[in-house]
Amino acid sequence: MVDDQISARGIREVRVLEAFRKVPRHHYVPSSMAASAYADHPLPIGEGQTISQPYIVALMTECLNLRKDGRVLEIGTGSGYQAAILAELCSEVYTIEKEDVLLARAKDLLSKEGYSNIYFKSGDGTLGWKEHAPFDGIIVTAAAPEVPEPLKEQLADGGRIVIPVGTLFSQMLVAIEKKGDKFTSEDVCGCVFVPLVGKYGWKPDERFF
Repeated sequence: MVDDQISARGIREVRVLEAFRKVPRHHYVPSSMAASAYADHPLPIGEGQTISQPYIVALMTECLNLRKDGRVLEIGTGSGYQAAILAELCSEVYTIEKEDVLLARAKDLLSKEGYSNIYFKSGDGTLGWKEHAPFDGIIVTAAAPEVPEPLKEQLADGGRIVIPVGTLFSQMLVAIEKKGDKFTSEDVCGCVFVPLVGKYGWKPDERFF
């Protein structure tokens, strides 16, 4: 997976590649889909959510430019796979999930996997986690119509937000960097993610249109 899907497509950060080699992806998908865990496509994980294809997870992770002492906020815990990758790369991971079933499952799994630097919260991810801000990186694993303002406010100077932005059916993955009171945005690639539902995202009924 790492050689054929990630490194071959241009992911070069050594620490990122090492993290992907270390974290067993098949632990983070339903047991009925374990044989497809390393395939080059997303997989359903229940509650209308998915685990993204390996390359997209790697691309978003590399775009964060993480430091070993960094603190990261993840919006959308999902299966817990992205959180595990982040926990290999930085000192603290704060992750928010609105689906309690997924959150409980991920929390239990990540604890069994031995991670003690991941902190969990149930709720609206578009609001961020103000009590633990600022964050050196913020990664959003669902698509928003625009970048939620609270996330921009909770980003540390020099930090980055990686988020898919667009319509319900097509988005652009963007990397946003904060310098002082200014933000610069870089388009990374086109993508399609499940909707980010919340106060600063899509409304629950909009996700069905």
